Amino acid sequence: MFQKILLSTAAASLLASSIYADVTVKANAATLKFSGTHYIGFVHKDPQSGDSDDYFETRRNYFQVKAYFTDRPKDYIRITMDTHNEKGGAVNVWLKYAYLYLDNILPYTGVEIGQVHRPWIDYEEHHGWLYRSIAKTFVEEHQGAHFTNSADKGLDFKTKTENFSSELAIVNGEGYHENDRDGENGLSYEWRLTANLYGTGKKHVHATKDTYADISFLGQYNTKTLKNDEDFVWYGLHAVYNQPEFLIAGMYVTADDQGAANNSKTGSGWSVNGEYRPTQDWALLARYDAFSADDNKDRKQYIVGAAYKYSKNIKFIANLFHIDPDSNTDDDATNKYMLTAEVKW
Repeated sequence: MFQKILLSTAAASLLASSIYADVTVKANAATLKFSGTHYIGFVHKDPQSGDSDDYFETRRNYFQVKAYFTDRPKDYIRITMDTHNEKGGAVNVWLKYAYLYLDNILPYTGVEIGQVHRPWIDYEEHHGWLYRSIAKTFVEEHQGAHFTNSADKGLDFKTKTENFSSELAIVNGEGYHENDRDGENGLSYEWRLTANLYGTGKKHVHATKDTYADISFLGQYNTKTLKNDEDFVWYGLHAVYNQPEFLIAGMYVTADDQGAANNSKTGSGWSVNGEYRPTQDWALLARYDAFSADDNKDRKQYIVGAAYKYSKNIKFIANLFHIDPDSNTDDDATNKYMLTAEVKW
């Protein structure tokens, strides 16, 4: 998600001392990496009833620091702050990630300890659905399956080989912006198992440069959840093919929120998305989501749009976000017209 800026502690100290002669910068780390990601947008919303709405928003802002150590240069500690606009107008600042990463503690495997990645969403945002700035992935999106989110407190084991990669996590299960119930809730066992058919499992792929084909089995077994004290189980299959000219991806999921009748999370659904890149800087994108729940209210949405790469750090996106009027969602809009500036540094 983030591009990196490297700053050695010596360089930081030199920079600070050149501005303020009496300032010293110290850190017990060989290298500090600072980075940021910002989603800035304008929305025109046509609701099912009432007047239309127009507004600007700073959709999300992430600020991140990684500190790498001298004696084990691939180990680091990371902290990521995340701002989020609430419906009432307030801007909340959340701690999204705060973990220690230890590399190669098992063959081909490292581990995150703390407030860590959950196994699926970060993978899809780098391989399948590349437009987090306008919509979350299907398993997280409110108008999609709405099963999970991207971070939680626990352990995440990350394995990478050329033809196979995986993440296996044990976390609290409630997510990074929900309350944990100490001593009352169970743990969540979560996984992603991916066959990297073109041998890209160890590589940080770039969609506009690399060709890759992956098939993944993913899911969660969340025991004794906060909402109903019962287990919540979901799993699915995902496939993606990408080459510099285009991307096509799709997934199928099924879920059982045990102990809850007429539940909006129990059911099954699917999502498909694609991207066509006629030139190096332009792309056309589309996505369709559908989830059929036990409460007899299907959720369907369509996204179509175009993206322009203005520079290495800035991308502009224009898109239509259509929500089926019969969908059971918190969003009353039938259509949303969105303009977005996606900034990474």
